[in-house]
Amino acid sequence: MQFSYSWLKTQANPNLSADELSHLLTMSGLEVEESEPAAPAFSGVVVAEVKSVEKHPDADRLNVTQVDAGTGELVQIVCGAPNVRPGIKVPCSLPGAVLPGNFKIKPTKMRGVVSNGMLCSAKELGLPDDGVDGLHILPGDAPVGGNIRDYLDLDDTLFTLKITPNRADCLSIKGIAREVAALTGCEFASTKIQAAPIVSGKTQPVRIDAPADCGRFISRVIENVNAQAATPAWMRQRLERSGIRSISALVDIGNYVMLEIGQPMHVFDADKISGSIIVRRAENGEVLACLNEKTVTLADNTLVIADEKGALSIAGMMGGAASAVSDGTCNIVLEAAWFAPAVIAGKSRQYGFGSDSSFRFERGVDYRLQADAIERATELVLQICGGQAGEMVEAVGDLLPEKRVGVRLNRVAKVLGVDIAADQVETILRTLGLQPEKTADGFQTTSPGFRFDIEIEADLIEEIGRVYGYENIPDEATSGSLKMLPLPETRRPRFAVYNEMAARGYREVVSYAFVDEAWECDFAANDNSIRLQNPLAAQYAVMRSTLIGGLVEVLQNNLNRKQNRVRIFEIARVFAKNADGGFAQNERIGGLWYGAAMPEQWGEKTRNADFYDIKADVENLLKGRAVEFVKTAHPALHPGRAAKIVSDGQAIGFVGELHPKWLQKYDLPQAPLVFEIDMAAVCRREKTRYQAVSKFQSVRRDLAFVLPENVSYAELEGSLKAVNSPLVREIALFDVYRGAGLPENSKSMAVKIILQDMENTLTDEAVEPVVQQLVAAAEAVGAQLRG
Repeated sequence: MQFSYSWLKTQANPNLSADELSHLLTMSGLEVEESEPAAPAFSGVVVAEVKSVEKHPDADRLNVTQVDAGTGELVQIVCGAPNVRPGIKVPCSLPGAVLPGNFKIKPTKMRGVVSNGMLCSAKELGLPDDGVDGLHILPGDAPVGGNIRDYLDLDDTLFTLKITPNRADCLSIKGIAREVAALTGCEFASTKIQAAPIVSGKTQPVRIDAPADCGRFISRVIENVNAQAATPAWMRQRLERSGIRSISALVDIGNYVMLEIGQPMHVFDADKISGSIIVRRAENGEVLACLNEKTVTLADNTLVIADEKGALSIAGMMGGAASAVSDGTCNIVLEAAWFAPAVIAGKSRQYGFGSDSSFRFERGVDYRLQADAIERATELVLQICGGQAGEMVEAVGDLLPEKRVGVRLNRVAKVLGVDIAADQVETILRTLGLQPEKTADGFQTTSPGFRFDIEIEADLIEEIGRVYGYENIPDEATSGSLKMLPLPETRRPRFAVYNEMAARGYREVVSYAFVDEAWECDFAANDNSIRLQNPLAAQYAVMRSTLIGGLVEVLQNNLNRKQNRVRIFEIARVFAKNADGGFAQNERIGGLWYGAAMPEQWGEKTRNADFYDIKADVENLLKGRAVEFVKTAHPALHPGRAAKIVSDGQAIGFVGELHPKWLQKYDLPQAPLVFEIDMAAVCRREKTRYQAVSKFQSVRRDLAFVLPENVSYAELEGSLKAVNSPLVREIALFDVYRGAGLPENSKSMAVKIILQDMENTLTDEAVEPVVQQLVAAAEAVGAQLRG
């Protein structure tokens, strides 16, 4: 919302500087995004009247003018503007004036003729020129000799507010003035609206066929208007300083009323309407040519304003070209309505365009403003364009009920941490338009139509604190001590996971939960993704079910910036459909390692990281838990270099090398290594168990087995651990051999077995039976003890 300070002062003048007002509004929750002067700095420019114009004797494109600049005598100025003529009033910079850019005006000669100043265009003063080629022509009532900055109010300040969605009441001068009055205690003097004299007997019938979508619709016919009348300079200036371009008097009046009191309006050409105006849902496939020169095919979830022949406009959003006013318009219909915010919300994205009206309607407009808006617009139309007004015609649908909300003074003190007097609380509530009534323990309020967000006691306490001033609440009143609850021994702190990944050389990244549908197909083989109804962009059409796509995208960005060693991780939610039609939102940790295993250095030969490097990181992440890595197939991973991570018999994630076909598709020079694990499993750990250390010597036995090539070490290890002897303390692989002396398609694996007893020194008689059990167990998976 952009507005000018001078316009605000007509309804609430806080006597604050622009900087002070900016700070006040920001601290009260209406963030001032930007404030800037209405015009750049310049001085010495006055209003002058051109008295005579003669051709320059030695230049075809120059004129010699005599102007009255209020100095008591005519001033000769040479001017090259094509629109200079006797009788006009224009800005004039006399000698000594300084224009924008520190351009100083001095007497000079132009082709031998003395020029004692300069007649100025809007561009030369840093003002909007509206496409005019030449001098900035002022209205005829401009005072000759008057300071141009005072006359055009150029010392004004333009504010741009960042309005939150719940504060639609501050999308108008009236709303902001009400807010400023409440914050400063200055008088709130909203525009006085007078009922128009009824001269015409012509009315426009209206009917609401969608009462749940349209609570009120008011029309008024004004006959014999002059559609070619010029918009007054004061109105055009206020519109321009609010960021709205002047179009024509009738259109400008509708926009002006919207900015002034907050009610969007529309003006129809009455002679282009057939029969009654009907507020209804669009018929599926109905076509409308809009004012923005776009033709849209309407869906049946869209509310339209129609006549007996068809749709005239998209309700609350955009008028139709067929019923628009033009220079030839003679009779008009003013329209003001209240639409339920839910029926307008989302339509801008649905049709690919929006408007200032839809921006307000989808946030909520006061459902009691419509008659005032019609009367104010009628007043301006009769003043500027003339005409004869008819009676208002009103149709009513389902309106919102009044909301009664109470607030307790002791609750205000408890929540805000400061005692505020009852009289001050009452004043705050009253100036906000909440109509407070005293009760035994506080106040009962009636939420006004312009405050959709006042629903519970906490909302009122927030308003009281906001207007009282957050800066006035002592810091110590909001401080307190917190008792830290003990973390269960079986749960790992989340920050420990972050610290662990950082210690291993990984950097955290954050990516969108919305992803390209191709990522889901490639990295998760998911052709039934959760699709967004209104995606931010085409490439963010579905919700992710894996973190791999986001990590690969970050890798691509780093490779494009010549980073050849990348280690990144992300902790975030992934989304999947449940069998019952709901959605699961599980949190996972994903990691990616690309490039060399070690940073480039002289002390170690450079090699690329492999599966076992990232497997070590995963094992470190899951330390303290018994996990297995089982060979698996995964759509994102290399067929022979992928494993699922199993703990307590449940798959909790996967790890491996990216599939070769994705290297080509995503233009990766070499394969990155990736993992993804359920975050709940990472944060769950075994309870610490303590046992005595044996004081007896351990015994080591090395066993070499010949196995078929397709038998993995995990299978061999699993068979050995199945023996479950209390003497076996450790089983570890220390050698793998392939080559001469072994049968074809075989390999040799040598494992060490550490045995130890808690009560006695082990003897061969105790050890050998256990070793034989281990050999027998290995034979169950096809292993043979190597001679």
